[in-house]
Amino acid sequence: MEDQAPTSSDLGKSNLTLEEAAAYSGIGINKLREITNEDKCKFVLWVGNKRLIKRRLFDCFVEQAYSI
Repeated sequence: MEDQAPTSSDLGKSNLTLEEAAAYSGIGINKLREITNEDKCKFVLWVGNKRLIKRRLFDCFVEQAYSI
């Protein structure tokens, strides 16, 4: 049961972990870390050392991106 894709109830969440965002978008965890390390990244929410991805802003970012 490990390494399952997010369920429909998971996708209703407004913030995703890196693992959930990677499964949701198909972008690798390392690439997401690289993107969210940038100061100008608008879709990352830091909770202590934990980074969460703001799903709606992340969707907008992916729609507007030419390449990642």
